[in-house]
Amino acid sequence: MKTLRQTKIGDSVKVVKLHGEGAVKRRIMDMGITRGVKVYVLKVAPLGDPIEITVRGYELSIRKADADMIEVE
Repeated sequence: MKTLRQTKIGDSVKVVKLHGEGAVKRRIMDMGITRGVKVYVLKVAPLGDPIEITVRGYELSIRKADADMIEVE
């Protein structure tokens, strides 16, 4: 299982599954990160948090903890 957090800068990946429950999972889905969507990793902050991605044509910054809940291929 590979997560979004493990993805290298400049890689494009497809979301396979969202882990987590309740409000956290709902918040990730509300940001447009759903199963089957393509995600491009733009950059990662020096300490690894947050991660800046492009999803559905807009840029988004997410926390490492949230990126760990997003399984990709």
